[in-house]
Amino acid sequence: MSDIVVETSDGLSIITLNRPDKLNSFTKVMGEAFLEALQAAATDSSVRAVLITGAGRGFCAGQDLGDRAVAPGDDPPDLGESLEHRYNPAVRLIREMAKPVIVAVNGVAAGAGANLAMAGDLVLAARSARFIQSFARIGLLPDSGGTYFLPRRVGMARALGLALLAEPLSAENAAEWGLIWQVVDDDALLDTAVELGRSLANGPTAGFAAIKEAMNRSLGQTLDEQLDLERDLQRRAGLTYDYGEGVRAFMEKRAPEFEGR
Repeated sequence: MSDIVVETSDGLSIITLNRPDKLNSFTKVMGEAFLEALQAAATDSSVRAVLITGAGRGFCAGQDLGDRAVAPGDDPPDLGESLEHRYNPAVRLIREMAKPVIVAVNGVAAGAGANLAMAGDLVLAARSARFIQSFARIGLLPDSGGTYFLPRRVGMARALGLALLAEPLSAENAAEWGLIWQVVDDDALLDTAVELGRSLANGPTAGFAAIKEAMNRSLGQTLDEQLDLERDLQRRAGLTYDYGEGVRAFMEKRAPEFEGR
């Protein structure tokens, strides 16, 4: 069975991490396949939204440490290699993809798995889900965007607590702290995420892309720079078919039929 399963229909691409016996922890091969799946979704014009989830009882336990095991006396592995070539490109692609990315967290999301989840635009979690910045337990720091996302979403005090203590954070607390979008009952998670994904896939894709770009860039800009960016992106959005369709639908008191262009 493939470590990554991709199903695409009705404009929604569902990418499932598929090593359930290992809590979907990443090997090098799996990381490469995940990045390829993201690249395919990003470049496929028929895909207008992406959903990432995990098979089995967990979302992702991060890196499979067994895939990096070395014998006593061997040189230690280069941990930067996996970040440079697999994890970091995946995080960048999720954030920069010109279409919405939903993450449905079922069960544990630990280490890089937790931070890949946070890269999503809308993160839903099962009520039983747990988020763990487990890096400190083995003498490392949060990677895959962890030191970027955490302080921006939950504040420095909570970010440091999560990183230094490596204690599990419940789905309810993650939502209360602003780390994720929504908590869903376990048995309703996938259906809720798919319904949300299909709704976004039928929306104004170019407008969604503009929203993502503006929000992402706002974190490093002055007010004047952001106002200029909003002007430029709004000018571009006003030239799209979907904007015209949205106005027509509003005036005609009907539901819009967006085409993603």
